[in-house]
Amino acid sequence: MQADEMIPAEELCNQYKIEYSFIADLQQYGLIDITAAEHTRYISQNQLQRLEQILRLHFDLDINLEGIDAIANLLEQISGMQAEITTLRNRLKLYEKVDPGQKEV
Repeated sequence: MQADEMIPAEELCNQYKIEYSFIADLQQYGLIDITAAEHTRYISQNQLQRLEQILRLHFDLDINLEGIDAIANLLEQISGMQAEITTLRNRLKLYEKVDPGQKEV
């Protein structure tokens, strides 16, 4: 991962006004990934949306980390099912095409 895609965790903590211990707890639950380099901990930019979603769940809705973990797992399952549905719909379209010998109505 390139350095410009990484944001120091300390900078995010200052921006969102949270303690680093909260970020560390999120990592322990496997909700975000933290990369360490040269005594600095970083979070990739592609995880910002997920981090903001977690922060809203925790601070705005007062959901604890166990609940956030359960919600994250359910959202991943939903996303996987949506991808599977899209794949199945595309496959079904192949069978719904009219045979070349039949006339369309």
